[in-house]
Amino acid sequence: MRILWYFSIILSGAPLLVRAQEHIHPDHPPSHYRNEVAMSNNLVFLGKDTEYSYGMHLHYFRNIAETKFGYGLGYERIFDEHGHNTLSIEGSYRPVHEFVLMLSPGITFDDHGDRPPDFSIHLETGYEFDIRHFHLGPVLGFASKPGDYHISLGLHLGYGF
Repeated sequence: MRILWYFSIILSGAPLLVRAQEHIHPDHPPSHYRNEVAMSNNLVFLGKDTEYSYGMHLHYFRNIAETKFGYGLGYERIFDEHGHNTLSIEGSYRPVHEFVLMLSPGITFDDHGDRPPDFSIHLETGYEFDIRHFHLGPVLGFASKPGDYHISLGLHLGYGF
């Protein structure tokens, strides 16, 4: 568990160090799309069960013009016998163009339907490499709901328009 925390700290700080080495002319900031649709495929560590599973996260973001903030909707699916679906409202912040922080409060539904829906919160960070309208990069997430949590590490693929 401790290694995941160290990895998350390194992953969160590395983009800022890389960005500090670049010189960007203030009159020509990097492009930033108004809308984004994306998905990430993740390896998910399920904390309560100390198991690994596959997870997928889909989202749509609308970036607020002339700011570093955005908002949108998200859907997460974890596939296995402990599987669940989460619908969320998402907020994003980009301290630098390539680095994104996301906060997503939502409702989680278990596959078996033996529990009522739970409130959940997702925190996610990612670094994106732009390839024209597409962007690709690593993503790290933490999610919590009453009595359980999971940590995910994956690959984000998005399209900006």
